[in-house]
Amino acid sequence: MTRDAVIEAATRYFDSGRFAADLGRRVAHRTESANPESLPLQLAYLDQEIVPQLRRLGCTTRIVDNPVQAWSPFLIAERLEGPERPTVLVYGHGDVVLGHPELWRDDLDPFTMSIEGDRWYGRGTADNKGQHTINFAALEEVLAVRGRLGFNLKIILDTGEETGSPGLEEICAELAEELSADLLIGSDGCRVAADQPTLFLGSRGVINFSLRLEPYAAGYHSGNWGGLIANPGTRIANAVASLVDGNGVLLVEGLRPTDIPDSVRVALDGVVVDPGDGPAIDPDWGEPGLTPAERLYAWNTLEVLAYTSGSPEAPVNAIPPSATAHCQLRFVVGTPEDDIEQILRRHLDDHGFADVALAVGHRVRATRLDPQHPLVDWAAASLKQTTGIAPVRLPNLGGTLPNAAFAHTLGLPTIWVPHSYPACGQHAADEHLLGDLARQALQSMAGLFWDLGERSPHR
Repeated sequence: MTRDAVIEAATRYFDSGRFAADLGRRVAHRTESANPESLPLQLAYLDQEIVPQLRRLGCTTRIVDNPVQAWSPFLIAERLEGPERPTVLVYGHGDVVLGHPELWRDDLDPFTMSIEGDRWYGRGTADNKGQHTINFAALEEVLAVRGRLGFNLKIILDTGEETGSPGLEEICAELAEELSADLLIGSDGCRVAADQPTLFLGSRGVINFSLRLEPYAAGYHSGNWGGLIANPGTRIANAVASLVDGNGVLLVEGLRPTDIPDSVRVALDGVVVDPGDGPAIDPDWGEPGLTPAERLYAWNTLEVLAYTSGSPEAPVNAIPPSATAHCQLRFVVGTPEDDIEQILRRHLDDHGFADVALAVGHRVRATRLDPQHPLVDWAAASLKQTTGIAPVRLPNLGGTLPNAAFAHTLGLPTIWVPHSYPACGQHAADEHLLGDLARQALQSMAGLFWDLGERSPHR
């Protein structure tokens, strides 16, 4: 009954082909949460795949209706070993983005897992079926080797994460006592590089907003009216330019972080952002004086997601009747997120754009656990003991995950251990998991859960 024994057991589970068989079955479930008809498919995934495994873990399980998006239920499970033991809440999500089979390689199908060398193709292999399959299997191996976990286990599996996790915060608020814990451990997103174990401790927040100007009921001939009436396309372009300059630098003080904490700078020192198969990083884009890692993980960015004025597909010689810019602000902890709408409105009014309508849409709060928190030291030591590599500590993900439900609503310290890599094709065609990475991740999570019951920092 040793740490080495549980890591060996996790390795045998992978090498025997059982992990591939389990993941292949799970990929075949078409749990596309953007499809309002997916409720039977989501329930089948939970009932046929996840509930039996969690019952083998000695968990009680129940499915909870989603109060916001009816076709995205939650699975909640619990195994309690004693009030004197630490409690961990484990999160994952069983839904996937739309398969879009027409975009995949001709010899690949998104809902049939195909293994080619180290690449395991299939929708959900990386996001998130592969990742929670790794974690649940690691828990099983700890229980089999030790005969107990050594801690109290609570699990919440989301089936609406790919549509923004509607209902998750409401469920966490309603079931706050049932979901109470000492720590949240989740696995989603990507390592900074395939060969670099990574911890991230939260995520940037996000707020989507639109700027729109619609002064006319129809277009007006530019030869007859040009120079006499305002052009909505020009007005909206300048409204956006008052928020962010031509090099991506934020121009509104209230939308910029006040500073980068020393612990965040230390954590990001030496971190290399690997673009993988993506575009080369532009050294002159964004806040000057920051490293690429600081720009991605420690700063705010404002992006124009879409812009329309007139008829781009068939331009005519007319001043358009309207123009719209759909924008997004990603922001870190320390940004006055509750005041962003008021900051934007005040800025537009003060800069002569009172006629521009502002509509705020989807928003998620920013979260970050201090990279020097004792729990982070503990998790980093565990991963290093297993892999021989000190993990990168990202203060937060550059993207956005539903971590606010755990960090804010439940008040938990949050540690995420991702099992994918930047070029995995997440949300795109030809999504895949790397086999060698998954094998190492199984070993790492078996060691981490073993350590939680053996030498938890809560003891």
